[in-house]
Amino acid sequence: MDQDYLKSQIVEMVYEYSFSRQKVVLTSGKESDYYIDCKQVMLKGKELFCIACYILQFIRQKYAQVKAVGGMALGAVPLAAAVSVLSYESHPFPLASFFVRPEAKGHGTKARVEHPGLPAGTPVLVVEDVITTGGSSLKAINAAREQGWQVAGVLALVDRQEGGREAITRAGCVIDAIMTRDDLFALEKIKRTS
Repeated sequence: MDQDYLKSQIVEMVYEYSFSRQKVVLTSGKESDYYIDCKQVMLKGKELFCIACYILQFIRQKYAQVKAVGGMALGAVPLAAAVSVLSYESHPFPLASFFVRPEAKGHGTKARVEHPGLPAGTPVLVVEDVITTGGSSLKAINAAREQGWQVAGVLALVDRQEGGREAITRAGCVIDAIMTRDDLFALEKIKRTS
């Protein structure tokens, strides 16, 4: 599927299922008059398939060296798993996935980072559903670096444009987003006037 077409479809899907005007307190503690709940898109088959196709094409175009994709639980888990599964059929080298727990588990291996034995030096892409201040992405970046992996970059489904991009850049990572808050606001304006 064409990358531009996929992006337009993903923006429409996020607007339809995940975007709402309501007062909420975000994970960062900030108050907002709108909410973007990407789980409403990432837990639907067709929608997650489109997002995974976009991310896989993005990796091929910009990060061909990447061997694994992942990030913080819970937001990154559906994205990483879907991209990994899709890569098995269509990528010359299937991608592994990983996820970072907020805290190490208290039993078994007591691991904080779950992965299939990725060695130090593995190039990885951190994925995120929504970036606000960048806190979750920074935790994933730091956890990946503690594993000895090379963080090639960060890809978000939505950038709320509230300082996260700048924080991630200061941490020495390249960041991209499929869409921004402004894209959703622009679509909202179109929908209201049509």
